[in-house]
Amino acid sequence: MFQHLLVPIDGTELSEQAQQASLALAARLGARITAFVAEPMAPLPHMGSNPSTYRREADEHLQRTEAHAHEVLTRFRGRAEEQGVPFIGRFERTDAVDDAIAKMAAEAGCDLIVMATHGRGVFGELLFGSRTKSVISRSRVPLLVLH
Repeated sequence: MFQHLLVPIDGTELSEQAQQASLALAARLGARITAFVAEPMAPLPHMGSNPSTYRREADEHLQRTEAHAHEVLTRFRGRAEEQGVPFIGRFERTDAVDDAIAKMAAEAGCDLIVMATHGRGVFGELLFGSRTKSVISRSRVPLLVLH
């Protein structure tokens, strides 16, 4: 059946649900997991920005987001090791998260993406959009949606 799961995570409660479910599924199937963290790019400078201040703030942003990604992946890796599930952690900086998830699934050779969704409903999707629906439309890999 499924042998390689992609699990996009960001450290939120929803991604915790995806981690738990994907570990249980991978353990039952004898599958491996690639966890993926997409962190935002540094914001662009605005008109009147001081170049040295912008550079310092951008560097701090890069350090902060890299540390966050490392922390989230390390925590997931520890859980995977406890359950004997083979694990790879991947990290990318991008503002196009949905595209990056679909691209990572293809590049890593994953055969299932496991994601949790807010399930905001129609009105919530109009206001905030749906990352899950966007990934479904971009990926050729099946998606297991947890609600």
